[in-house]
Amino acid sequence: MSYLLPTEFVKKMVDSGESKVYMSTRDTVIRAFMAGAILGLAAVFAITVSLQTGSPLIGAMLFPVGFIMLYLMGFDLLTGVFVLVPLALLDKREGVTINQVLRNWGLVFIGNFAGALVVAFMMSFIFTYGYSIDAGTIGEKVASIGEARTLGYKEHGVAGWLTIFIRGMLCNWMVSMGVVGAMISTTVSGKAIAMWMPIMLFFFMGFEHSIVNMFLFPFSMILGGDFTIMDYLVWNELPTVLGNLVGGLAFTGLTLYSTHVRTGAKRDLK
Repeated sequence: MSYLLPTEFVKKMVDSGESKVYMSTRDTVIRAFMAGAILGLAAVFAITVSLQTGSPLIGAMLFPVGFIMLYLMGFDLLTGVFVLVPLALLDKREGVTINQVLRNWGLVFIGNFAGALVVAFMMSFIFTYGYSIDAGTIGEKVASIGEARTLGYKEHGVAGWLTIFIRGMLCNWMVSMGVVGAMISTTVSGKAIAMWMPIMLFFFMGFEHSIVNMFLFPFSMILGGDFTIMDYLVWNELPTVLGNLVGGLAFTGLTLYSTHVRTGAKRDLK
């Protein structure tokens, strides 16, 4: 059977979280690095497609190819481990502690950021021929995105910070559905379809993804975005990371775990 029932794939989620806790530091960082790099490439690909076609919808439809590739290769995004790793702790898997969960999150964050940053420099070098010319339309677009999604939120103060936090929640609700989607099917085509649907939705709706932003905002600054590193951290990355954590864990991880593993009392039909 190519489709797994929720009671089956939710147990796979817990098993996956446990395996990530015990993964070596080297493997964790390398896998996270590759995930951040591939997602960065997917982001610039989607932006380029949107500009060339004049249709953001087409860009959103094609962006999931990066997500699908990295998960088929077994690479890890911070948004994914936010959902899976805590389940091993909640399930009281032997030896899993809160410190190990935090260690995994920290290593994946570092790896994702390093991979995204490397691709940001590589792509900016390509678009400017070694920073010798202007990046043209793509540079203007990326710079404007960076400014709008930092300074644009900053203008609204606390309301702006909460807005990006909620966009981060909604983002990882969808992204974690894609992570789980990879476990629903045992075929490559089934996995790809299950991952593609929620990823397209989050990208087109402009929700905030912490790893995409690890690429997008350094890339924007390199290409002329008029905002500071502190603007990026305070008015984008920090609330996005927190929103991704809360949204993915609360809306996907805990809901599935609590209703398919730690289920409520059965109804008495007598």
